[in-house]
Amino acid sequence: MMSTHIDFHLALQAATEAAHYGAAVLMSYFNNREELMIEYKSHNDLVSQADKEAEKAILNKLTQLTPDYAIIAEESDKQTRPNAIATWYIDPLDGTTNFLHGIPHFAVSIGLVAHKGTILSPGISPLEEDTPIVSVVYDPNREELFSAFYLGGCQLNGQRIRCSRTETLEQSVLATGFPFRDFSFEDEYDPTFKAAIHRTRGVRRFGAAALDLAWVACGRYDGFWEFRLSPWDVAAGTLLVREAGGTVKDLYAQHAWPVTGNIIASNRFVFDEFLDMLKPSLNTPT
Repeated sequence: MMSTHIDFHLALQAATEAAHYGAAVLMSYFNNREELMIEYKSHNDLVSQADKEAEKAILNKLTQLTPDYAIIAEESDKQTRPNAIATWYIDPLDGTTNFLHGIPHFAVSIGLVAHKGTILSPGISPLEEDTPIVSVVYDPNREELFSAFYLGGCQLNGQRIRCSRTETLEQSVLATGFPFRDFSFEDEYDPTFKAAIHRTRGVRRFGAAALDLAWVACGRYDGFWEFRLSPWDVAAGTLLVREAGGTVKDLYAQHAWPVTGNIIASNRFVFDEFLDMLKPSLNTPT
């Protein structure tokens, strides 16, 4: 019989083990990239056997340890067990372009989202909306494991972390991601970038959204925004920031978490100012 509540510790253990298994596959290929077979899904959208084999290792571990939960993964792009109480969102290699070019900035991202109506623990009211509840983002190059579970705080390698305490946008360093394969929203994004470079201490673009969010969670960045990501890019990072005391929202205020990949995240002190800076450039979503 399928469980009606979430075992947080089991889920976090499963995600942690799965992330290490996936990362081991990635690192085995990283120094032998010339041997990789690369497929072009679309313009600037690449996948290699490293992505696919890492995803397979992650799926095998999660299926073994948490068989009741659904899974949505980037490379398989299909959902198992659609009526499950929670769904894993998996990106086996966030930062594929970095990986393929030998840039040591990429991660495994695994997030568990509990669905509306789920009972997180006995005696607690069911969730009123879909909610990220377990997260692991693992950076194998730095051996940094970011993890969190709902109302349990956020950790980096077992030590509690929190968002920065920067109080103004003028003092903030932000992260972002440029349009790189879908340019349909370029006219909407460009004014936000122009505003940010004029109103902040600086803007960084490192090419791995899961790590951008993890770095907001540990205070390296004060905020992050991007358009049109995929749910597996942001599911884990959303919870990391929230559990580190920050705020994460859907840019268009349409969803409980940024499932459509339109995301703004920051510490709680600069969030309102940050959002006010972006709002004038936002179109009404279709």
